[in-house]
Amino acid sequence: QVQLVESGGGLVQAGDSLRLSCAASGRAFSTYTMGWFRRAPGKEREFVAAISWNVRSTVYADSVKGRFTISRDNAKNTVYLQMNSLKPEDTAVYYCAAGPRFGVLTTTPEEYDYWGQGTQVTVSS
Repeated sequence: QVQLVESGGGLVQAGDSLRLSCAASGRAFSTYTMGWFRRAPGKEREFVAAISWNVRSTVYADSVKGRFTISRDNAKNTVYLQMNSLKPEDTAVYYCAAGPRFGVLTTTPEEYDYWGQGTQVTVSS
């Protein structure tokens, strides 16, 4: 069982930066693929970024590539999402999720077993 708690969301202007954090409970955190997803108003949940359990690999959605960076600190049971050059279209509730243990990177939300409650990010123009 893994419990996830996101933080760091807020209201910013276009071009600003934010760093989201996701703190996980449990001693098995370092074995999980970790991902970030988001849901904008009136839209489906979409993949944002993921990082492998061993920190060797990352994958990003095309819409955030070059602007967002996912990282993790397994000693602190925390995964981060650094978001730079934010755009109004990045406005959404952002969720972190724990996925396959010792698994390959996946962008499919159905393959993630545990989810946080989400944190709101609002980017004004």
